[in-house]
Amino acid sequence: MSDAAPALVLVAGARPNFMKIAPLVRALRAAGDPFRRVLVHTGQHYDAGMSAVFFEELGIPEPDVHLGVGSGGHGAQTGRVMEAVEARLLAMDPAPAGVVVVGDVNSTMAAALAAVKLGVPVAHVEAGLRSFDRTMPEEINRIVTDAVADLLYVTERSGEENLLREGADPAKVRLVGDVMIDTLIHELPAARAAGDPARHGLSPGGYGVVTLHRPSNVDGEERLRAVVEFLRRASGRLPLLFPVHPRTGERLERFGLRERLAEGGGVRLLPPLGYRENLGLVASAKVVITDSGGLQEETSFLRVPCITMRDTTERPITVERGTSTLVGSDHARAEGLLDAVMAGSYKAGGEIPGWDGRAAGRIVEDLVREWGGP
Repeated sequence: MSDAAPALVLVAGARPNFMKIAPLVRALRAAGDPFRRVLVHTGQHYDAGMSAVFFEELGIPEPDVHLGVGSGGHGAQTGRVMEAVEARLLAMDPAPAGVVVVGDVNSTMAAALAAVKLGVPVAHVEAGLRSFDRTMPEEINRIVTDAVADLLYVTERSGEENLLREGADPAKVRLVGDVMIDTLIHELPAARAAGDPARHGLSPGGYGVVTLHRPSNVDGEERLRAVVEFLRRASGRLPLLFPVHPRTGERLERFGLRERLAEGGGVRLLPPLGYRENLGLVASAKVVITDSGGLQEETSFLRVPCITMRDTTERPITVERGTSTLVGSDHARAEGLLDAVMAGSYKAGGEIPGWDGRAAGRIVEDLVREWGGP
């Protein structure tokens, strides 16, 4: 890479971002580093279990800039990221060729807004996804980011359709595939070793994995209590491993439900896991019960049944062609799906176009064409 190469700013802030940044870093290296890479970590996720361990496992270099914005309300956190990113961009001379944001967290939208207000082009990786549920903060982040971005990299056909329906310039939209699957394919061999279920006294196909963190499931006591009782019933069918997100852990403690959930030992509560260990456990699971969009993608690729405790999804391909089924808070339906899983009659899923491990390479090729790499 020449010192004269234009700068490319990559912004990550939270755990889901790191799995999307890692393949972009690898693809840039493979292309001979056509840009002077500047990695910015906003610090939206700041504890080691949610941040540093992911950088280490995924081979992401130490951030060039760590903004350390920390937690807080949506407005405060978004404002701090905007202010810090703006200051960093203003300090760059010459201005960068562009800023790449990924996913749908507050850092994604805030960095995009800060860049476009300074006239710096923005590329959004994972553009066009829509749940059509504006009570989800992530949905607002997606809509705003896509409205201001100059390049829109889409994971699935529905994203392209959503953007065109919203009036996006077709020349900005690229259907490139899913960088999350790039990371999964790259990391799966190491993940199977790191997430060996034997460490928990379990065998492949002999357990389920649970992850829950969305406000709709964990913030209200009545809803969370119903979820706890559903998981207790489900754990009578097979053991459940539940890596507990910090938000969920705090709510379980606040509502006095942690002991109730762990009672009897069917649901085994674990601390947040590193990417590899979590992926390894998911890959060998009989079923996954989740409200995570990323896990909808991963389970669909791995052909692992996924009971998704949401009413809507921004990744409809995982329902149409993958292994995810939306159940919302209908626990009776979820139990019926679990019956199908145990009986071996749950849907098998199928191949999803573009989820082939090469999405990041396609993105980098396009960035070089658009933003002046040699």
